[in-house]
Amino acid sequence: MAARRPRTRSIASSVTSATTFADLGLSKSLTRALAEIGITTPFPIQAATLPDALAGRDVLGRGRTGSGKTYAFVLPLLSRLAASAGSSPRLPGRPRALILVPTRELAAQIEACIAPLAKSLSLRTLTVFGGVSAGQQASRLRAGVDVLVACPGRLEDHISTGHAHLDAVEITVLDEADHMADLGFLPAVRRLLELTPRSGQRMLFSATLDAAVDVLVRRFLVEPVTHSVDSSLSPVTSMIHHLLHVSHADRLPVLVDLAAAPGRTLVFTRTKRGAKSLTRRLVAAGVSAVELHGNLAQNVRTRNLDAFTSGTASALVATDIAARGIHVDGISLVVHADPPVEYKAYLHRSGRTARAGAHGTVVTLVPDDQISEVRELTRRAGIKPITTRLRAGDPLLAQIAPGERSFVTPSAATSADSPGDTDGQRRSHVPARPHRGRRAAAVVSGTRGSGLDVTPPQMVPAGAAAFSARSRAGQRRR
Repeated sequence: MAARRPRTRSIASSVTSATTFADLGLSKSLTRALAEIGITTPFPIQAATLPDALAGRDVLGRGRTGSGKTYAFVLPLLSRLAASAGSSPRLPGRPRALILVPTRELAAQIEACIAPLAKSLSLRTLTVFGGVSAGQQASRLRAGVDVLVACPGRLEDHISTGHAHLDAVEITVLDEADHMADLGFLPAVRRLLELTPRSGQRMLFSATLDAAVDVLVRRFLVEPVTHSVDSSLSPVTSMIHHLLHVSHADRLPVLVDLAAAPGRTLVFTRTKRGAKSLTRRLVAAGVSAVELHGNLAQNVRTRNLDAFTSGTASALVATDIAARGIHVDGISLVVHADPPVEYKAYLHRSGRTARAGAHGTVVTLVPDDQISEVRELTRRAGIKPITTRLRAGDPLLAQIAPGERSFVTPSAATSADSPGDTDGQRRSHVPARPHRGRRAAAVVSGTRGSGLDVTPPQMVPAGAAAFSARSRAGQRRR
C-alpha cells in the first residue's frame, strides 16, 4: 500500500468551563456511567477531541502526561461501538476495536478505565500482553470481544497462531505513540495497522509528536484533525520541583526520610538492579516499599502495583516502566533517586503526581558529578526547580514531605524466592503493617524539622534503629 500524505488540520482546543459531556455529544448512558464513577466535567483534551472522534474522523491528540488522554479516546470508541452493535455483531477472534499500547501496566490501566463503561453498554473487553497465559487469552478471543487492548508483541503471537484477526476492526487507537517509538515497537505497530481495514477510524494520542510519530501519522491517518491542548514542555502549575544536592553518603538517609512520610511515594531508578537494591535497603530501614521493573514475573508486577495502589505499600521503587501509563490516585511525591538521562523522561516520571488537577511534589537527588547535566535537563524540560544543598536530617525534608514518619518491622518484609521465577525474578518484598500501640514505637517524627532525629533508642522501631547504625558505620567507612 503506497504511503499517503494526508492534509492535517489543526484546530484550537479552547473550551468553556460550562462544557459538559452531554454538550459534546456523548450519549446519556455513557454520561450516566461516568457520573457513577465520579467523572462529570471533561478535561481540555477530552472536550477538544470528542466532537471529531464521535463524528468518526481520524484524530491526532497531543497533551502532556496526566492531561486525560485515556478518556479522550475511550469515550468516543465505546460510543461508536455501541451505536453500531446492531450492524456489526461480535465475531470469534475478530475484535471490533483495537487499542495498542507500549507496556503491560498501561494496558491494564486502560482496561480498568474501560471496564465499567463497557459493562454499562453491554460491550466485552479483553487485554492481551506477555508474561501471562496465552491460552486463556486465546479462549476469550474465540468467545468474541468488542474492545481489545494489546501490546504489539503478544498480539502478533495471537495473529500468527490464528487466534486473532484484525479485519473487523472499526476503530484503532495508538496510545503513547512516542513511547512506542522509543521502545522500538514501530515495525510491529506498522505490521498490525496494515491488517486493519483502511476504511476504519484511527486515533493517535501522545505526549509528544516527534519525527518517529509523524511517520505513523502520514502513513495511516487520513486527514487527521490535530488537537494540541498544551505545550509538551509545559510543567504542571500545581507541581513543585526540588533539586536536592546530596552526597553519596546522605542519599539513602534522605530517601528513607522522604519515603517514610505520609502518603504514596514513587521512587525512580535508572536500572532494574538499582530498583531491586534500593527496595531492599528501604525495607531494611523500615519503609513499606515494593519494586516494579522488567525483571519481575508478571504476577509479581501486578501484586506489587496492587499493594501500592491499595496503600499496603507506601512506596514504589520503579524503573521507567512506571513513567507512563501508571495512574495511582494520591501519589503526593515523586523522587528521582537517579536523575533521568533526558528531559522527556523527567516530564513523564514527574507526571505520575499532580494528575487531574491535584497537587504534587517532585524531588531529584543530584550527586556532585551530575549537577550541570541535571540543571540542563530541567532547563530543557521547562522546569525552574528549587535547588538546595543539604544533608540527612535537614529541616527542609519535613517541609517537602510533611508529617510523621512511619516505619514497619523489616523482618516481616523480607524477600523470598517464588517457585517458578527465573533468575532476577525473585518474589518482591511484602510490606508489613505499621507497628501499633505506643506511638513512638511506630513513628519517627518529621514534624519537628529533625529529619531522622528520633526518639530514645528503646522507643525506635527495629528497622529505623538498624538503619541508623548502618548509616553511621557506612559514613565512617566512606
